[in-house]
Amino acid sequence: MRRPYIAANWKMMKNLAETEEFINSFIPLVAGISDVDILIAPPFTSLSIASHLLLPTNIKLGAQNMHYEENGAYTGEISADMLLFAGCSTVIIGHSERRQYFNETDEIVNKKIKTAKKKGLEVILCVGESLEERESGRTFGVLDKQLAGSLKDISMDGVTVAYEPIWAIGTGRTATPEIANETHGYIREWLNKNKGNAGSVRIQYGGSVKPENISELMAQSEIDGALVGGASLKPESFANIIKGAKK
Repeated sequence: MRRPYIAANWKMMKNLAETEEFINSFIPLVAGISDVDILIAPPFTSLSIASHLLLPTNIKLGAQNMHYEENGAYTGEISADMLLFAGCSTVIIGHSERRQYFNETDEIVNKKIKTAKKKGLEVILCVGESLEERESGRTFGVLDKQLAGSLKDISMDGVTVAYEPIWAIGTGRTATPEIANETHGYIREWLNKNKGNAGSVRIQYGGSVKPENISELMAQSEIDGALVGGASLKPESFANIIKGAKK
């Protein structure tokens, strides 16, 4: 059985003081939980303090993005080495907001994954369709293109896939567990066909995940965890999602 994996993506939320307050409150709430992998991805400015606070725990630290170049004249960008030095083990790549607002293509995502893996960072790769693409029956075609482009010449060791239907992110709408499971199953089938045995690859669901729906989502055979946005911003809410994630 694949080990559940719950990740918090704070996006552009929480300053240093708020990060410290959250983590100090959160750690006792999940003390003793050893059968769920937990990750927190705060803004870049909070990575250092988060790393210090999380060091005595089994909670992983992740970043929300990185540049594919190792260094250079890229004002405002962050490299893989910088993330490693800040204490990160993992980086989220290809989030729908990066694709939508910052014009990240599958080719760019592919370059980022290659650099991250080269440097020893684990990756959460995000894929997903818009509402218009879902309603016009193009979901699987969109996923085919994203997976093929993003994972070109990349092995799946150290890579988790997060399926995030764009129409369910921050909208309060959630794909039914059955719809989510069907799409996760399609992703796993694609990985098996194109990347070999994908039985051990974890596939998270992302899209208005909250304490009230996590157990039903995790009861599905192909859903291995969640990439959580808004519901990860409060310690009690995120802790309850983790507690509800046990298979």
